[in-house]
Amino acid sequence: MGKLNVVLLRYLSRDDFRVLTAVEMGMKNHEIVPASLIASIASLKHGGCNKILRELVKHKLVSYERTKTVQGYRLIYGGYDYLALKTLSSRDVVTSVGNQMGVGKESDIYIVANEEEQQLALKLHRLGRTSFRNLKNKRDYHKHRHKMSWLYLSRLAAMKEFAYMKALYDRGFPVPKPHDYNRHAIVMELINGYPLCQVRRLEDPASLYSELMELIVKLANHGLIHGDFNEFNLMLDDEDHVTMIDFPQMVSTSHPNAEWYFDRDVKCIRDFFLKRFNYESELFPTFRDIQKECSLDVEIAASGYTKEMQEDDDLLQPEGPDYEKQDADITGPPTEDFQLEPDLGSNNDMSLSEAMHGTTLREAAPTSEPEFRNDKCIDLSEFHSALAELDGQTGDGKCKSNTENHATSAADDDDRLKKNSSDDDFESQDSDDLDENEDECPDLVNLSGTNKEYRPFR
Repeated sequence: MGKLNVVLLRYLSRDDFRVLTAVEMGMKNHEIVPASLIASIASLKHGGCNKILRELVKHKLVSYERTKTVQGYRLIYGGYDYLALKTLSSRDVVTSVGNQMGVGKESDIYIVANEEEQQLALKLHRLGRTSFRNLKNKRDYHKHRHKMSWLYLSRLAAMKEFAYMKALYDRGFPVPKPHDYNRHAIVMELINGYPLCQVRRLEDPASLYSELMELIVKLANHGLIHGDFNEFNLMLDDEDHVTMIDFPQMVSTSHPNAEWYFDRDVKCIRDFFLKRFNYESELFPTFRDIQKECSLDVEIAASGYTKEMQEDDDLLQPEGPDYEKQDADITGPPTEDFQLEPDLGSNNDMSLSEAMHGTTLREAAPTSEPEFRNDKCIDLSEFHSALAELDGQTGDGKCKSNTENHATSAADDDDRLKKNSSDDDFESQDSDDLDENEDECPDLVNLSGTNKEYRPFR
């Protein structure tokens, strides 16, 4: 969890990343991955997997652990950083990494740049630090799970924060512009400003106070409560414009403790302005002042919006039998640019529900989910898709599969035509027998045929 050193990144070969990805794949089912399993997943042409593993351990990208029952390797944050940076560089999102400009209990912030030499901010989530380990009571990343890897929890935090940031930015909230994310890394706009906790004097504290209170109410009207709205998560530029950061702890206004979180955000701002600027106002919003305009918490599945609430909404607005067809017409076909992680920065038309829980993320190979399960099977197709994304080649395999599917579908159509022609000949021979036993109510027969295709309400 130390400082990010990217000097070695340019010297790592394709086989090194292949072994590193194999360790990541093995951590889906194992806390400590045996060397034999890593070698079988990596499938290097000329061997030498153990030598590469020793080099990765030497450069602190993986760690070697040995217990009484098992010995093997475990992926650590150094190797996870390299995998994320390799993928982001293959997408031409990040081409250079600069100095570290911020450290928090959950993440590290670095200055990066793209091909156009535009400076951006890179946020690397680092859950599992000693100062913030009581994660089960502070966040809802675990859900129904009991044991999870810190790497996987960091990936969930990054995915959730990127979805929040994209949704708020599209609706005009003062948040940094999101560019892309991969695994536990988020690339966003670099804000030229200072944290509010470092500001000692303001020209007009009253206007800034009212602006912050209006921002809290605007969030609540959209169904969200920041949960940590204080001077450390608010950036102020030279013109006293506010930018809001840090969103993993956001909760829904339907949360059981939503009013307490709302009042706490308001109290944090009031106490800070009284202590720092000696400004106190009798006007402040309450939870009853919320007039909900839209359900942004439903779209991005904020904390507190449970499945029971979703079932209640479905009862109030039942879905008909043609709901799936309408959804297909509205949303359109899923994009094919997603392999390991959805490239939301390059595809602005993708909905946030797909970003958090959509079909593209399920269909894509989640190679960055080192969750410990009991099953022992490893799908090598996920490993190959991971290597394809590291090399920046995401569409070749799909094109080949599409052509093969097209050829097989054409052959199936020919077989169906032949079968239909033979069935027509058979029916013409037995037409006389059918006329004698013809039903007197053909309309009822047709009606029963349509009833078989009818789908009732869910």
